[in-house]
Amino acid sequence: MSSEYRAAPLYCPYCGEEDLRPSEEGHGAWECHGCARVFTVRFNGLLSRAVTR
Repeated sequence: MSSEYRAAPLYCPYCGEEDLRPSEEGHGAWECHGCARVFTVRFNGLLSRAVTR
């Protein structure tokens, strides 16, 4: 599956900055140029049943 079809994060989960770029650290890794952190985004799966509220 190509990374072209994957959703990109819109902001850094640590500082809220929107200046994010893909990182060379590995698949799903992003660099924040606001706080200089590298973080990963990963899809874990779906729940086996719907969540009721």
